[in-house]
Amino acid sequence: MNTSELVNPTHLARKALIYIRQSTPQQVMTNQESLRLQYALRTRAIELGWRSEDVEIIDADLGQTGAVAQNRQGFKEVVSRVTLGEVGLILSSEVTRLSRNCSDWYPLLDICGYRSCLIADRDGVYDPASTNGRLLLGLKGQLSEFELHTIRSRLNAGLLNKAQRGELGLSLPIGLIRQTDGQVVKDPNQEIQGRISLVFDTFLRVKSASRVLRFFNEQQLSLARFDNFGDLIWKKPSVAAILSILKNPAFAGAFVYGRSQTYRDGSGKSKTKRTPFGKWKIVVKNKYPSYISWETFECIQAMLQDNYAEYDRNKSRGVPRAGATLLHGIVYCGECGHKMVVQYKGGPEYQCNFLRQQFQVPVCQRISSQPIDDFVVEAFFQALSPVELDAYEQAMQTQSEIAQHAEQAHEQQLERLRYQAALAQRQYYKVDPDNRLVAAELERRWEAALVALKDAEGRLASHQQTFEKPPLLPPELKVAFSQIAQKLPEIWNQENICH
Repeated sequence: MNTSELVNPTHLARKALIYIRQSTPQQVMTNQESLRLQYALRTRAIELGWRSEDVEIIDADLGQTGAVAQNRQGFKEVVSRVTLGEVGLILSSEVTRLSRNCSDWYPLLDICGYRSCLIADRDGVYDPASTNGRLLLGLKGQLSEFELHTIRSRLNAGLLNKAQRGELGLSLPIGLIRQTDGQVVKDPNQEIQGRISLVFDTFLRVKSASRVLRFFNEQQLSLARFDNFGDLIWKKPSVAAILSILKNPAFAGAFVYGRSQTYRDGSGKSKTKRTPFGKWKIVVKNKYPSYISWETFECIQAMLQDNYAEYDRNKSRGVPRAGATLLHGIVYCGECGHKMVVQYKGGPEYQCNFLRQQFQVPVCQRISSQPIDDFVVEAFFQALSPVELDAYEQAMQTQSEIAQHAEQAHEQQLERLRYQAALAQRQYYKVDPDNRLVAAELERRWEAALVALKDAEGRLASHQQTFEKPPLLPPELKVAFSQIAQKLPEIWNQENICH
């Protein structure tokens, strides 16, 4: 019997726990020899003097990292049973199996020392209550934590070096695919390409993600997305889906690493937060085929940031909203320099209430909006007076471009639905008629595809009819548009001009 002088009858009267752990599920599947060696520690416990029925195996932490104790139920069971005085020995192939974090390791040593519980591995038996035992176990715990840090640093160095070259295989958004040789190209699906380009073109025109969503909903256009299994599906657009396209630098041809950071909160849970634009760790431009230029991407990010109405913190302007005042979100107080807000109760006015919110002092100043807006309008007309614009032709050209892009999107969507309907038809014709359960399901899919196709054809016809002819304007309004610099004050003061 291979016993130890540290083992006494008090220890043998209690249980011997064999703690088994492997760091990842892949190790559990592939590193079977290490697993066999750990289960064979039962023989080691018997050699130290424990009866076979007093030896228990704790293997609930297979596939769990030892860096934290957050999700390690087996480790928590070991600690709780040692605290209750039920354990005389904790045995593992290496003491590093118990923990690779000193904040978890040293409390375990304290509890084991207080409850006279030994810790053993293949190298020997240690008594945490003795000075020498605690010294050796403490050194092993520190070396284990440092070893984990070294491994991570080595892996991160290789990863960052590959990312510096833009060769790290990050996941790509819809619209970009990676070929077998590693080269990234645009998705050959022209509808996907056209839909992504339409998102960017529409945003540059309407200046707001919510208005892009409104345009897509009005046109009843869908967006290509990946489902939970990585398959391509077409879904009704959302603000989040549109923002994910507008904020992704891959569409500007840039490889970016460090768009998010992972950290642990006070409870030890891992959380992820987005890194602000401009603070990304690695940016390699002209790495992917682009849908927009990098300068356009930077302009879009600035517009999105300015659309957030964070008046007090970031001094952003916010999206223009309905209201009688003209300077909502862009007027600052001349007394304290803070951004002023708008209040319509009791008449529209600009007021500075930042100091009142922070220090409960009187409002810095409040000013009626009418005289200020009148002055702004007059200054605007004076600046525009020397300019000669053909606003009517420009408006018609813009509307024609919008209609052309929307019609192209409708036609691409219609082509996809025609293919899906034809595919459903072929699948239905190939099924064995005697297999009625399958035939009924394929018939239902074919009918659903035909209904979707019919709806898309109706939407395209309606769209073409709507934009077939430019809107008719009264001759006097056409003259006013052609002479915008001279007629703008008169148009400005006309009511219901949009009608």
